[in-house]
Amino acid sequence: MTRQLEDTADTSPIEAGSLAGIDRRSAIDAVRLRIGMAISLGLLKPGDRLPDQEDVALGLSVSPITARRALASLAEHGVVVRRRGRGGGTFVADEPPRSVLAELSASPAESRAVNRMVDRRLLFECAVTHYAAVNATAEQLDELERLTHDMAESADWSDYHKADEQFHQLVGTASGLGTAVQEYHETLAQLYAYFIPYPIQLLHKSNYDHIALVAALRGRDVHEAVEVSRKHVDILHRTMFMGLTNGGATSEG
Repeated sequence: MTRQLEDTADTSPIEAGSLAGIDRRSAIDAVRLRIGMAISLGLLKPGDRLPDQEDVALGLSVSPITARRALASLAEHGVVVRRRGRGGGTFVADEPPRSVLAELSASPAESRAVNRMVDRRLLFECAVTHYAAVNATAEQLDELERLTHDMAESADWSDYHKADEQFHQLVGTASGLGTAVQEYHETLAQLYAYFIPYPIQLLHKSNYDHIALVAALRGRDVHEAVEVSRKHVDILHRTMFMGLTNGGATSEG
């Protein structure tokens, strides 16, 4: 799976935007929306420091130039502020303009389409987890466990997201399902294009599912492994941005 959602021009539609029912917007606008929604929902608070530009790019699965242009646009509109010197960086503004934040929201059609993608991932996740419980090698299980440690020690949403993506990609690979694994990876990529920054303490809580999954895979417990994965993905219906607007909790995949 390609890690980057490359933008060849500022108006290029993001990859997931080609799906029916999802608004077509540039990769830059998609990043602006994801950060803006996190601020609107109180997941990123005034004064919070954003990761460095390169880490934002990796954390949101976009190219560095997309991250740079998106952050520059948010700064121009007063949503974030950039400070130079020691202790500098990019921070959420003390009073981000409400009118700008109001424009950074997902449409109802987009929310419905993302829910359909969650359902698609749910089917894939149960299948790859079933076969990973049968086929995963000792080396793959050790690597999965290492990634849970990385997530537990991550300091911000960007670091966590990178390890989370590697974890789920490896579960797919460990299933040994051949070309179907690529389809699973592509579904992951489409959904990751819609994740927004979450408070790290809530992401650490989500990591408990990963730890439980590794334990089930080591025990070759197919039923338990599939059930852990089913619950882990199903909750996205209530915890991605389309659920957060109704007061849902947060979790990453």
